[in-house]
Amino acid sequence: MDPFAAIMLGGVALLFIALLLLGRFYPGSGAQQLDWRPTRSPELEVQNEIDDVDQMREAVNRRRRARGESELSENDLRERVAEDHAETLRLRERALQRPDADGGGQTAGQDAPGR
Repeated sequence: MDPFAAIMLGGVALLFIALLLLGRFYPGSGAQQLDWRPTRSPELEVQNEIDDVDQMREAVNRRRRARGESELSENDLRERVAEDHAETLRLRERALQRPDADGGGQTAGQDAPGR
């Protein structure tokens, strides 16, 4: 091997190992080193999600009222989501139980062995 290449590869390997050891043995975490904190508390995030759902439900109900339909309650929405989820699971199970539709896993244009 060329001596220049060996020196360069050795230098890069040494630098890489030094950085790994520094990251492993330096006290504290990266978040502490950067003095990083979440911008919002988990409680505030939960409250924001609840507010978002309420706003979306109100928008849906406003459109339903404009069309003359009855409003959806939170329980109605939960039931609809549960029905959709159950239907998705049924379709998934049916697809997993169905044999290959393409004739044994061969792709188009491939001949079976022995033909």
